[in-house]
Amino acid sequence: MTSGIKRIAINTGGGDAPGLNAVIYAATLAAGNRGWEVVGIRDGFNGMLFGDDYPDGGLIELTRNRVRGIIHQGGTILGSTNRGNPVAYPVQQADGSWIEVDRTDELLERFAERGIDALITVGGDGSLTIGNHLHRAGLPLVGVPKTIDNDLDRTASTFGFDSAVSFASECIDRLFSTATSHSRIIVVEVMGRYAGWIALHAGMASGVHAILIPEIPYRLEPVAELIRERAQRGSTYSIVCVAEGAKPVGGEHTVVGKAVGQAERLGGIGTKVAAELEAMTGRESRAVVLGHLLRGGSPTSLDRLLGLRFGAAAVRALDEGQHGVMVALNPPTVDYVPLAEATSRQKTVPLDCDAIQTSRDMAIRFGDESLADG
Repeated sequence: MTSGIKRIAINTGGGDAPGLNAVIYAATLAAGNRGWEVVGIRDGFNGMLFGDDYPDGGLIELTRNRVRGIIHQGGTILGSTNRGNPVAYPVQQADGSWIEVDRTDELLERFAERGIDALITVGGDGSLTIGNHLHRAGLPLVGVPKTIDNDLDRTASTFGFDSAVSFASECIDRLFSTATSHSRIIVVEVMGRYAGWIALHAGMASGVHAILIPEIPYRLEPVAELIRERAQRGSTYSIVCVAEGAKPVGGEHTVVGKAVGQAERLGGIGTKVAAELEAMTGRESRAVVLGHLLRGGSPTSLDRLLGLRFGAAAVRALDEGQHGVMVALNPPTVDYVPLAEATSRQKTVPLDCDAIQTSRDMAIRFGDESLADG
């Protein structure tokens, strides 16, 4: 190839997800096989903007030896952050107020100073939106879709999603035992932000009795009705899986806080639903929040394979002169789509998808049913 590339960088931004290290591994080997040097940027773009704060200058030289044995590891050896968007960097004024500063030009100068010809940026919608901005500003760049939430458009799946669903399913399976033993309602809150993919797939896989997702504003009356009907049939326990972004009809998302430079933090809906169901049914209820447990741990084989495929495909894209694109799973292949299209909208659960239809056929409730439905 005649790409002219000699040195590339890789960074990982936003929340961590199982499979990140597989991307780093494959990209490092694929680039090395082309004779390119590879460096990893610490903590998103922080290693580039604040190199003096790191003993290694904010960059890690990535070689075959450096990445050996990392495929199965969770997290990311480069570190990550969901703070400090370089396009709208928060700066506190003397009066205590905050303003946002665009540090794009400064960041591009750092890339040039470090002799970096192109960037592979691995992240979710926020990180890839930043990547698209940097591409438009002139940085040769390829994006890799990462999020346990599976909410990035133009790719059939993101790595990290399968690992999150697998662990959530295992946790729900365990909760069936204690729910049965104590004749309780257990409400399991899972991550996913404004998309219900994790709750839907984990709830289906475990055979829960109700699933509440952001795409379907809920009423609890149909869920409470089902719980009472189950009790009359002798099933004195029930399991409800709730996405953190679920909201009642006419209501708002439940937010636990928002720090400067960060998106709002969702959470607390599981506790609310459990308390309301207990009041409505008279049955003891408990809430379990899986939270960041879904981000951790070793990736499943599916996520390892997807991470490896994405990492190698990102290098191939650069070698072919493709810039401003995201590698995407288009079964059975991995191809490239424009970053601008991939980040233009969020991929939410279609209401007519097979997973929802299958759940309804299994009599799983979503909180939008008419009372006395079967």
